[in-house]
Amino acid sequence: MHLTKEEEKTLNGEYGETLQKAIEILMALGNIFGADSLIPIKSAQIAGVSYKTIGDAGLEWISDLSGKVKVPAILNPAGMDLKRWQDMGVSPKFAKKQHEIIKAYEKLGVDTKCTCTPYYLEGFTARYGDHLAWSESSAVSYANSVIGARTNREGGPSALSAALIGKTANYGYHLDENRKPTVSVTVECELSGSNYGALGYLAGMSVGNRVPLFFLKNEPCGDELKALGAAMAASGAVALYHVDNVTPEARKTVFEPPDENIVIEESQIKEVYENRKDAMSCENEIIALGCPHCSSDELAHIARLLKGKTIEKEMWVCTSREVASSYPHLVSTIEKSGAMVVCDTCMVVSPASENYKLMMVDSGKALTYVPSMCRLEAKFGSIEDCIKEAGDSNKD
Repeated sequence: MHLTKEEEKTLNGEYGETLQKAIEILMALGNIFGADSLIPIKSAQIAGVSYKTIGDAGLEWISDLSGKVKVPAILNPAGMDLKRWQDMGVSPKFAKKQHEIIKAYEKLGVDTKCTCTPYYLEGFTARYGDHLAWSESSAVSYANSVIGARTNREGGPSALSAALIGKTANYGYHLDENRKPTVSVTVECELSGSNYGALGYLAGMSVGNRVPLFFLKNEPCGDELKALGAAMAASGAVALYHVDNVTPEARKTVFEPPDENIVIEESQIKEVYENRKDAMSCENEIIALGCPHCSSDELAHIARLLKGKTIEKEMWVCTSREVASSYPHLVSTIEKSGAMVVCDTCMVVSPASENYKLMMVDSGKALTYVPSMCRLEAKFGSIEDCIKEAGDSNKD
């Protein structure tokens, strides 16, 4: 890799041990993947925040670092609502460690808003063509595909290193040649709402880590594209996808049709809903929405469905604290039903999920991760299905 004189000084330790470690991480990745240089980034989004996933070793590593990030940097969801962790059933021991992790990042100048949807936050915008170092799988997919920015799926240490240096290695999805579709997916039915999560759940398993080009019968909205990408990133390893005449690069470029075409039929979409029906309702069941974190439109939709209801089962609606704070009337309507609007965290990275035996979700991403990361049964449905499952004690 070619280094500038400043980068060489950093590598030689002239600006301190933390920056030396950071650039060594970036160079190691660059050398592995054939990067020619480091390139400036506009922002970083850092995974490795929940104490559940990084433990004491991760906390110790972050705490040993010094200095300040050089670009705007924000955190992935933590393992609990940072203010209402007791209401979630999180232990004081876990909460203490989680707050220590947040403080360690804060010391480095990282914005300690914890969300997998940083693109909803005012002042943390990414634009077409921007180079980023983001690490949460659904955020990476959204940035690459829906915004048209450029980022690889960074690990927590490499994203933090990029934030401290202000640069990342120039390989992978930063390069034009790697952003071309390598497989097409033709969907032979109309879709809406949670069907996009089901589609992503199916497509990810077939596509793996390739770049798919979708041919759809109708045009999805931003939240539907978010659900599609999040599910593919979980069931496969898709970090970039295109939708013909919808996503920005597919509007600007006429792509050569890939040799392979995967066809997905309506019956396959329906099977995603049916497959987990053997996971019967039980008393120790929770309904969890917001994976990735809910947008204001999704909060409004959930509030409309819950208005006037009093639900019977535990229900979490996950979103960023900033979105929740901006729409207090929606939060109030949701919580009047008995549901809890949970901020800073999600059902996948919180140990509180393990207090239950069964979780119903409207997310293809959560459907993939909940059984493996939380060790409980999961079943899939639309937002309407999930709210119906929560029950309404006002009904006769």
